[in-house]
Order: sequence, then C-alpha cells, then structure tokens
Amino acid sequence: MFKKILVPTDGSTLAAQATTAAVQLAKRLNAQIVGVNVIDPFPYIGIGDASAIGLQAYLTEAKGAATQALDALRLACKADGVECVGDTIERNVVYEGIIETAEAEGCDLIVMGSHGHRGVKALILGSVAQKVLTHSKTPVLIVKG
Repeated sequence: MFKKILVPTDGSTLAAQATTAAVQLAKRLNAQIVGVNVIDPFPYIGIGDASAIGLQAYLTEAKGAATQALDALRLACKADGVECVGDTIERNVVYEGIIETAEAEGCDLIVMGSHGHRGVKALILGSVAQKVLTHSKTPVLIVKG
C-alpha cells in the first residue's frame, strides 16, 4: 500500500505524535520514513548593519532546531527498525516545501500533526497542515493533538 511516508517535523509535541503514528504505520507496512524540516530563510527583518548578523543568528538557531527534530525522528524509527532518511530544506512557504519534498522523494503518504482548530480560530491561525491537506496531490494523514 504505502512504501514511502513523508513526516514533516518541527520538533513540537504534535510532530512527535505524528512521528509515533507514522513509525507504527511504516513498521506494519514495511515502509520507509522520509523526514523533512522546512526552514523559512527570510523571516528576519532587520535594519542596517545588524540585519545580516541577526539573519545569520536566526539561521544558525533554526538549523540547530531542525537537526534536533530530525534526530528525534531518526531515533524513533531506529527504535522500531524502520528505515529513515531526512533533511532540512529552506523555503519561504512551509507547506509548499512539504508538498515539493513529497513529490521529489516519491512519497505516497504524508503524515503530520495538527491542532485541529475549527472555524474562525483556524482561519486566523492559518494551519500548515490545512494547507498541505488542501493543496497536496499526495494523500495526507492528519494526527490531531
């Protein structure tokens, strides 16, 4: 059924819940996990000479957090004997980076976490999971927190 499962991770509790579900599914199906952490390379807006220093500090911190998130995914996979590969990518729009990775890696399922907000709260917050769900051609399994 599913042979390659994409798991976007940011190191959050929701991502950990999605990781658990994805690893259990991958183990049952003898599938591979592909992890991805998407960093927005341009969220920092500084003024003057400090902007370059601030941007570099942000990118260093973001890459460190991405490494930790992907390491946690790898450890969860290793504990259950599931093959895992993963990387950090830079995209201005996170959900597009997730969808692009799924397509580029030939994934046949995306498993990700979501708060499951509804109504006005969901509109205001702008869920990455919601955008992946509505724009992806790859099937998406949402693990609600």
